[in-house]
Amino acid sequence: MSDSLLVTPFHAMHLEAGAKMVPFAGYEMPVQYPLGVKQEHLHCRAAAGLFDVSHMGQVKLTGPSTEAIALALEALIPANYVDLGVGRQRYGMFTNAQGGIMDDLMVTRADDHFFVVVNAACKAQDIAHMRAHLPADIELQELTDRALLALQGPQAVAVLARLAPEVSSMRFMDARPVSILGHDCFVGRAGYTGEDGVEISVPNDRAQALAAALLAFDEVEWIGLGARDSLRLEAGLCLYGHDLDSTITPVTANLMWAMQKARRPAGERAGGFPGADIILAELAAGPAQLRVGLLPEGRAPVREGVEVANTDGQAIGRVTSGGFGPTVGAPVAMAYIDASYAEVGTLVLALVRGKQLPCRVATMPFVPQRYYRG
Repeated sequence: MSDSLLVTPFHAMHLEAGAKMVPFAGYEMPVQYPLGVKQEHLHCRAAAGLFDVSHMGQVKLTGPSTEAIALALEALIPANYVDLGVGRQRYGMFTNAQGGIMDDLMVTRADDHFFVVVNAACKAQDIAHMRAHLPADIELQELTDRALLALQGPQAVAVLARLAPEVSSMRFMDARPVSILGHDCFVGRAGYTGEDGVEISVPNDRAQALAAALLAFDEVEWIGLGARDSLRLEAGLCLYGHDLDSTITPVTANLMWAMQKARRPAGERAGGFPGADIILAELAAGPAQLRVGLLPEGRAPVREGVEVANTDGQAIGRVTSGGFGPTVGAPVAMAYIDASYAEVGTLVLALVRGKQLPCRVATMPFVPQRYYRG
């Protein structure tokens, strides 16, 4: 492995656990453990999986008021943060002048600041973007002194509650400071698997102790990037750089649920974000293409980059994520296709190595989401 790769505070634990390490977003990260990708995937769906996501960027924003920070974020993101309650988090996207998605991210409103988590591969770009465009009275601090763990699965919260009972009362998208093993952590009840679970921001010097305490419970196993990808695909969740990029708008990506009424036409704070005219016009007229789910018929997986055609063999789009869904027990994929073919049940063809593989447009997620909404 290259000496230039960064490592997370859990690197030694991954090696000790027998992880296969790979380069990912500038870091040396575990792609799988001896359990294997399929069993890691199924374990997370059945019990509790522990993910090292410390490569992601953690940012704290402070300013004259949280209202001022919220308005500043709304100038960069087509989401409603002014009305976001304290102790709540919300998905969002940085957009560019062309209406494309620069990155997707999670934003939390805390008592006196905002907490932002951005994707690892876009971390430097996102921080530079915020520094360049946020008002001078808003201070950005990158929290390089903190690690990030995700504990996901139907038993995840019950496990964490043995160390911090108060997490049991949290709902999906709640976020709050929590003392775990006597140290100040920040916990959000969310994740990237479609399962119930939490993400835990923990000081670097306490990170291994927390991971070891969680792994001591029979329900918990380390889960690598391989199963993380198959879990999020079954859950219908986008991966930046694959299903989202700077040329794809939120409307084309079928993510308009993330743009609340206040930011849409006739809303209290309509527009005002980069690319708003393009995005709002596309919202009114309808996009030329849409992100959809695909269920290939048969057992052969349809992978990223595969062309999608109509039944006459005419190209109508391409696959952006695809593989075998261990929970579904069949191949699953996401694709961008011409909007006229996006109705659920439509038959399309995936062109794989000279063969036409029939696929049906399907609703996502491919497995039921099990978020706890209280």
